[in-house]
Amino acid sequence: MLTIEPHPLLDLRAFVTVFPEALGNLAPSASLLELLSVDAKTPLQSSDEIRSAVRDLLRHGGFKPTGRSKPASEYLIKASERGLLSSVNVAVDACNVVSLHSGLPISVVDLALTKGPFRIAIAAPESSYVFNPSGQTIDVGGLLCLFDCKGPCANAVKDSQRTKTNTETRRTLTLIWGTNRLPGHAAAAEAWYQALLKQHDARVESVDTAE
Repeated sequence: MLTIEPHPLLDLRAFVTVFPEALGNLAPSASLLELLSVDAKTPLQSSDEIRSAVRDLLRHGGFKPTGRSKPASEYLIKASERGLLSSVNVAVDACNVVSLHSGLPISVVDLALTKGPFRIAIAAPESSYVFNPSGQTIDVGGLLCLFDCKGPCANAVKDSQRTKTNTETRRTLTLIWGTNRLPGHAAAAEAWYQALLKQHDARVESVDTAE
C-alpha cells in the first residue's frame, strides 16, 4: 500500500516490476539502448511546456528545482546530448529512456532495500539524504518524496543511495512524477515504460494507493 498525501498538482503513477533474474544477469536489449539517444524516434517527446509543468509541480512545497537540483528528466537530456548517458541495468535504462523522452522525472527503488509503510509527501525543512556512493547529500526540504520507514528515499530530482538498484536487484518500485497540468501524459509514459519492461520478460504488478 502506498499512501499519497493530498497535492493539487500531482498525477503519480506507480507500479512494481519483478525481473526474471537478478539485474546483474539480465542484459538490456540493443533496441532499448538505442533509445538512450535524445534523437531516437519514440512515442513521447519532451517540450518546454512539459519542463515548465514539472518544475511547477516541484515548486509547490517550496523546493527550488534549479541548478544542481533540477528535475532528473532535465539532467538526462543534457547527459544524452553530451554523449554521457550510458547503460546501467535494464531497470535504470528503461527508466532513463522513458524519462528522457517524456520529460517526466521517474524514480526506481529496490524493494529489497526498503521497508514500509510507504507514503508520498512533501519532506520537512532541512530533510536530506545521501544520493551517491561518494556520500554527497541533497536537501529535500519542500520536495515531494517517497518515504519508507527510515525516511525519504526517492524523488523527482535524485534518489537515495540506500535504495538504488544493484546487480542483485529482482523487484523494483517505479514512481512516475506526473502532473495534472499534462492530462494523460503520465499514463502514456507508464504504458510505454511497462511495454519496454515486458520486452525483457519482466512482470509488472499494480500498486494499491490511498489518500
